Amino acid sequence: MIIPEHDKPSILIVRLSAIGDIVFASPLIHALRQRYPRARISWLVQPESKALLEHHPELDEVVIWPRARWQTLWKERRWLALWREVASFRRSLQERDFDLALDVQGLLKSGLLTWFSGAGQRIGLGSREGSQYLMTSTVEKGGEPTRIGSEYLYLAEQLNLPVQRFEMHVGLSDEDRSYADQLIEKHQLERGFVLICPFTTRPQKHWFNASWQALIEQVAERWQLPVVMLGGPGDRQSAAQIKASGEGLINLVGETSLRQAAALIARSSLVVGVDTGLTHIGIAMNRPTLCLFGSTRPYLDTTHENAQVIYHPRSCSPCKRKPTCQGSFDCMAEITAAEVVARANRLPGFSGGGQ
Repeated sequence: MIIPEHDKPSILIVRLSAIGDIVFASPLIHALRQRYPRARISWLVQPESKALLEHHPELDEVVIWPRARWQTLWKERRWLALWREVASFRRSLQERDFDLALDVQGLLKSGLLTWFSGAGQRIGLGSREGSQYLMTSTVEKGGEPTRIGSEYLYLAEQLNLPVQRFEMHVGLSDEDRSYADQLIEKHQLERGFVLICPFTTRPQKHWFNASWQALIEQVAERWQLPVVMLGGPGDRQSAAQIKASGEGLINLVGETSLRQAAALIARSSLVVGVDTGLTHIGIAMNRPTLCLFGSTRPYLDTTHENAQVIYHPRSCSPCKRKPTCQGSFDCMAEITAAEVVARANRLPGFSGGGQ
């Protein structure tokens, strides 16, 4: 596979969403920078996820795809305005003179935007939905499937990029760190705190409210540590149900930006969460982390000694988007608060209330 041989190429990475997937793919930036120290590296992303990339020290530019604007024009049947905005966006990409574009999402929408870039070489990872026909070459998803971000590591290997330090990274600003410091002082968290991430997009990936409440009680009893809960604005109603009987719980759901949440994660003593972007950020920040998986199993090997997966597979696991248990979600029900506490006590870098 031929990739740019000159030492100052212009490179575009296309991964539009979601939070966890962008975190998984983030090591590609460092790998490309190591291979091409003088390259101009850009990343095309949807607006809601741009914060993950804006302060990456090795990324030159974050390009925003105005998806919502295009959808609005489509729904309003403003075809001419839509055509003009699409054409303008395409021109803006082509003016950057990309030599190489990597579509690491592999969908038709990401493939079309990759094609819009006009890059002479367009390489798609696991391309489907017809996006493979918009690429100059494709790479099937490969690698060890139990390893976190394995498909991106495999792509880097196929491109002959250096992968000795293929580690996830989320960049923070000084303002983000200062905000986290202020929250820690406000809520008197200097002695340490457990951070929980209960919310995700599909009910079969959720842990039960009663289980979260039991964990909060055990954290207070065993470790005498406060618990901070994070999530987005759309999670507030669900958060209120956990908060209802959660003594010692500090509910910050919907109160932080994505990077502010990441800055708080970076200061936590322990992260416990389901298969959601904030949990994966815990691993990226090298914090002691427990990931609770059931219907999905994106990885078992976190590549970090201080991060582990709790997973009780059943004959139907992983069901992903097609659960067959009629809502009982037994794989998640088998995970108990006592098990989480016991596993946390064995995590390197976490010492309960002794820190």
